[in-house]
Order: sequence, then C-alpha cells, then structure tokens
Amino acid sequence: MYSLARALLFRLDPETAHELSLRSLDVVHRTGALGVWHKRDTGNDPVELMGLRFANRVGLAAGLDKNADHLDALGALGFGFVEVGTVTPKPQPGNPRPRMFRVPQRHAIINRMGFNNAGVDHLIANVRKSRYDGVIGINIGKNLTTPVESAVDDYVTCLTRIHAHAHYITVNISSPNTPGLRNLQFGEQLDALLGALREECTRLDRQKGKPVPLAVKIAPDMEHDEIMLVARALEGNAIDAVIATNTTVSREAVSGLPHADEQGGLSGGPVFEVSNRVIQELRRCLPSLPIIGVGGIDSGERAVAKREAGADLVQLYTGFIYQGPGLVGECVRALQSVEKQEGPRHRHGP
Repeated sequence: MYSLARALLFRLDPETAHELSLRSLDVVHRTGALGVWHKRDTGNDPVELMGLRFANRVGLAAGLDKNADHLDALGALGFGFVEVGTVTPKPQPGNPRPRMFRVPQRHAIINRMGFNNAGVDHLIANVRKSRYDGVIGINIGKNLTTPVESAVDDYVTCLTRIHAHAHYITVNISSPNTPGLRNLQFGEQLDALLGALREECTRLDRQKGKPVPLAVKIAPDMEHDEIMLVARALEGNAIDAVIATNTTVSREAVSGLPHADEQGGLSGGPVFEVSNRVIQELRRCLPSLPIIGVGGIDSGERAVAKREAGADLVQLYTGFIYQGPGLVGECVRALQSVEKQEGPRHRHGP
C-alpha cells in the first residue's frame, strides 16, 4: 500500500511531498485508524534509559516534524519516542527552495533546509496541546542571523523556554546547513557551549524538580582524534546522551548520480557505515554513555546492526520516507527478537 503512495508522492517535489504526507497522516489519525494499526504492528518493548521509560527502542529523528505540528499523528505510528525540531528562538524561513533532493539509487536524500521553523513559542504551543503520551525530545539550534560567537545565547534561550515541555533536549551542533555551526563541535567553543547549557539545565532541574536529560547530536564527518575530543567534552560537561549521527557532507557514495552535487547534508543509506564507525568509537571510550544511533536504517536488520555497533536506541528518518510506516514495527520486532534471544547487547545499557 505504501509503495503505491510512494510512487505517486515521488512524482512531486520532495518538500511538497513531505508536507502533503504529513497533512494526510493527520487526516488519517483523526479517524483513529493509526492507533489501532500501530498497536497490532509494533507491540510493546519497554526500556529505561536516561531516567526515562521508552515504549520501545525505535524513535523518530528530528527534522521530519520541525514545529511539532504533527506530533500526535507521528506518535500514533508506534515510535518509542519522537524528537521534534530543530527549533530556534525566532521563526526563520530557512534556505530558498528547492532545498531537498532525492537520490533514490542509494535510498538517500540531500537537504539544505537551514533550520526552517516557526520559532520556539509555536513549537511549545503544539507540544502543550498534544495528546501524545510517549517520550518527546526537542532539538534546539541557533538562528541564522546569530553570529557563531553568540550562539550560546540562542541555545540557552531555547533550553530555558522548552525545559518544562521536553522529556529530553538535544543540542544540534552538527547540521551542515547553518554556516559555521559545525565549528561548535570542537575545542573551547564546544566546552563553553556545553558548560553553559549544563549549568542552565541543572539550575532548571533543581528549580522545577524535574531532571531533563541533555543530549548532543554530532556529525559523522570526523576523524578518530576529533571523535575523542568530542567524547572528552561530553564526559567533562556531564552530558546525558549523544546522538550519532547527523547528515554527511561527503558525496563519495553518490558520486555521479543526479543531484549528487547539490549542497547540503546527505542522509540515508550512504550514512549507515560512517555513523556506525562513530558509534563504535564513542562506545569504546564512553562505555556507559547512552547513545542514540541514527543514519541509514531502512530495515530491521540495519536497526540491529546499529544496536550491535553500540547504540542503545535508534532513530529513523530517511529510511522512514523510503520504506513507510511499516518500517517502525519491523525495527521494533527485530530489536525485540534479538534481545529475547541473546539478552542485552551491551553491558553498559539495559
């Protein structure tokens, strides 16, 4: 059924198809059909991590629902958690269209959206009225017009505003589509940013009596030494989890294909192995840190491989677009089957 819908949607501009799909999902959700379907398809496979209880290990990555406009409908598909955003303090339109391109030969997407979103107040209003009862992550970033040197102000503003509405907060410092953003991943800039956010989050935790885990989303385009520097900064600033990884700027895996030369971040199949490498290196040096693995998961088998690389939880994005909602249940069942057969995959986690 989804293969037919995809054939029709893929005749449209990718961003138009994306918007149409989400609006259609909202319509179906209002009939109540999605809830019945996902309970039958995904079942229940709870896990506790970061002090939170996830219904299962499969989540939706940030970027698909930037404003939490479709949170209820997406949550009804059986995800164990949904991450919304990236959100910035002020609304911004993002980069000019066209800014999203399919590379179907590799089950990949190139995007240069540029943190297009309606602003933090709009997202908060949507989260507050949502009836989704699963774990909600909120992914935060900086506005395009904010200098990198002042980025910490935007991140702290977002964190302060969303703290009471998020189960966990993700700091996005790895999108390639905001100039200078990836410079925040290293050295003194990273320590200063994480230190300020850790201090503010701890203050709000104490004030509101609600501990909210702080995660950081990193890029796959790092050498071993750079990964080690990031790992030390995560540990030194008591970050609660890491999401590995965001999109890649490499075009090696899609060289010569249509749209391969478009600027932006490449997601989907080509990111699978590189994200696994980053996860493996992080796991070796940070044996107890929760890792959320994302990148190239388009089957239950690949979800299991991500878990074997060292991830505690996984997230879907591009694979979900290519394979459809059935991928959620497939991944949940595959991970559940492995856990039952072999027990916990890693000593560090549940």
